[in-house]
Amino acid sequence: MTTTGSLPPAEISQLLSAWTQGDGAARDRLVAVVYDELRRVAHRYMRGEREGHVLETTALVNEAYLRLIGLHDLQWRDRAHFFAMAATLMRRILVDDARSRGRDKRGGGIALTALDENAAAPARAVDVVALDDALDRLAALDARQAQVVELRFFGGLSIEETAVALDISPASVKRDWSTAKLWLFRELTQP
Repeated sequence: MTTTGSLPPAEISQLLSAWTQGDGAARDRLVAVVYDELRRVAHRYMRGEREGHVLETTALVNEAYLRLIGLHDLQWRDRAHFFAMAATLMRRILVDDARSRGRDKRGGGIALTALDENAAAPARAVDVVALDDALDRLAALDARQAQVVELRFFGGLSIEETAVALDISPASVKRDWSTAKLWLFRELTQP
């Protein structure tokens, strides 16, 4: 997520601050600006879902938006914090939907694109329930690595944006991302 509408990140942070102070107009303006970006993120990891699935990109973004505006006591720090929270909410929505759709071994029919968004070859779909379970196991071992995966994969944040959101260096994000992807690959491919 490198661009958000036509507003610079600082102005988005100002809108978030105004929203935190109860300014409904700032919230509405923010949503108008970030909606397309949230849609792109949602579409990126929903493009592998089975055809005819009930949960579509727009529904995912709308549900995340409803949950975001329901967070009344949250103090938004900045744009990265907002998208980190959106990523967490989208993960929860996808996992909840997959579990309620059949609780089958393949995650209720939702297949997310591979963890390596830069791969040239067609990606093997990722089972959202298995990924969620693996992320929970990873969080028990290394909470920061799990956060990096959530922000990069579910939130679509860049290396730099993830570094800002977690208040760590981009080099640390790269190391955590690489290590976590290897660990998750092993976890998700074990028989």
